[in-house]
Amino acid sequence: MERLSIADITLKQASKKNDYALSFREKIEIAKLLDKVNVSVIELPAIVKEKTDVLLIKSIASCIKNSTLSVTVNLEEKDVQRVAAALKDAKNPRIQIAVPTSTVQMEYICKKKPPMVLEMITELVSEAKKLCDDVEFVADDATRSDVEFLYSAVSAAVEAGATSVTLCDTAEAMLADEIATFVDDVYANVPALESIPVGIQCSDKMSMAAACCVSAIKAGVREIKVTSVPGTEAASLAPVCQAVCAHSDELGLEIGVKMTEFNRISKQIEWIANAKRTKNSVFDSAFGSLNNDFVLNEHDDITEVSKAVKNLGYELSSDDLTKVYEEFKRISRKKPVGAKELDAIVASAALQVPTTYFLESYVINSGNIIPATANITMTRNGEKVNGLAGGDGPIDAAFLAIEQIVGHHYELDDFQIQSVTEGQEAMGSALVKLRNDGKLYSGKGISTDIIGASIRAYLNALNKIVYEEA
Repeated sequence: MERLSIADITLKQASKKNDYALSFREKIEIAKLLDKVNVSVIELPAIVKEKTDVLLIKSIASCIKNSTLSVTVNLEEKDVQRVAAALKDAKNPRIQIAVPTSTVQMEYICKKKPPMVLEMITELVSEAKKLCDDVEFVADDATRSDVEFLYSAVSAAVEAGATSVTLCDTAEAMLADEIATFVDDVYANVPALESIPVGIQCSDKMSMAAACCVSAIKAGVREIKVTSVPGTEAASLAPVCQAVCAHSDELGLEIGVKMTEFNRISKQIEWIANAKRTKNSVFDSAFGSLNNDFVLNEHDDITEVSKAVKNLGYELSSDDLTKVYEEFKRISRKKPVGAKELDAIVASAALQVPTTYFLESYVINSGNIIPATANITMTRNGEKVNGLAGGDGPIDAAFLAIEQIVGHHYELDDFQIQSVTEGQEAMGSALVKLRNDGKLYSGKGISTDIIGASIRAYLNALNKIVYEEA
């Protein structure tokens, strides 16, 4: 039985939506969940912030085992090379060339006339094919295009080396029966499509995307673009897959998605994407959700430790890696080292820098009938600076007060607290991981006051960022 390819655009869609913003960790977690349920393709948006976006592509590429990883190219030839380099280590890489084919979008987005757009399609697809075996051409706003130009654009892409073509009903211009007729016409006028798979993306603005997708499948489409988080960009994954499964014999198709597992995991993905956040909170909804279930012992060499450090998300210099390994050897003689222990080793041994921000004082007000506030005073270059902020709790307020002083928001990648001694005067240890331009920085703080330990851990990580930026 032929297999229907399911391409999930949740992470690509997230880059366009303003009502939720996914953190670096959350994007990786969603990709891992989609790979776990065997989604055929996971799509990522074009590279905008080079350091962060390239690192995200490489991080996701390293952790997905089954799915194809597809990245959209900005409409420049040099960006094809940049995307190909980022996908170098992906098990199943795909370069996506998405070009608008309707007159209005060609004028607005490409700022080119139709003949120039055809040349651009040929150049981009040809360059992508040199660097990657799997190249997808996406005709954005295809259903509102001049049909003769659309046929020419698809033909040009196939001739240049595209291995699949997707047609987008971006504006939901067609009903289900019209979509089927549209697909039939494209097949009839572009004979080259007989040898490559055709995909469809249907908008769900009128809640008809699933019906349109099934109609397109009957007309010969073999890849469907869906989203795990219901929205307006595409059909929802669940109803499309359920419809295909229910009529698999009639359609002669099967899906590789593990639906029983997806029904559970989809709720987790929706929770990550749609959890309500306080507007200014430094904490995100998927906080601490990533699992690193490795254990190292004294027999592991520096290569294994280096792999584990990279698995945690750090990029260390050879000098810092040596320091981390020396500290690892000391601790591993006494006990096995897991993810939390290795995190603490990196925080305490790697990138030790001169202090830029010194903590002078902090005052925290919090209770069950008043909002939490933090008043923090720090010193930089001998000058005292003060920050005052409210938050969802005392630690959230403290971190926001520090951000106010620094004048910059850094993504809080992880935050951990634990007791290191026992009794009433127990010492608390805090670990803070901040992400700046895609790179991870960790800081550690210890105090009998867990809020004080958290503030010191944040400052420890912050000082590393400030030192490298300088």
